[in-house]
Amino acid sequence: MSLLYLTPLSHDQQRAAGIASPAPLALADRVRFGELDALNHVNNVAYMRWFETLRIRYTQEWGILHHVARPDDPRIVIRSGQIHYRQEMHMDQDYIATCGCIGFRNTSFSLRQQIWADSSLRASFDCVMVLLQNDGSGDRFALPERLKLRFSEVDGAAPEA
Repeated sequence: MSLLYLTPLSHDQQRAAGIASPAPLALADRVRFGELDALNHVNNVAYMRWFETLRIRYTQEWGILHHVARPDDPRIVIRSGQIHYRQEMHMDQDYIATCGCIGFRNTSFSLRQQIWADSSLRASFDCVMVLLQNDGSGDRFALPERLKLRFSEVDGAAPEA
């Protein structure tokens, strides 16, 4: 299968790449030399950059943030997260980064992000994202109802208690 880099992949394209449960957003790319460590494996920091790049794209695609920042956009912070490095990756290896909401509350949502290569899960990052007012006060920003609806209908996420 020929992957389209940095272009959202359909569910069928994800399945063809060996991802049994496609995610709402998935982007393909290739490991670059600058992402390697001294042992010629992908450096742990590279995975976090890949996750961050996809997370920003996700917040833009879902209308949480805009491609050009607006004064009324919320601040989004990672409240907590857990990463699992499962299998090493190497130079020039194609990979697919996936992202989707797995649950939400009034002012926060939980994301599951994964890195897939050669039909196997290489790394995963589950995190809780909190929306804050943009004025720097630290006050919470309520998730809009349209966003909760999208989390439910597109991502298959459910409200958390």
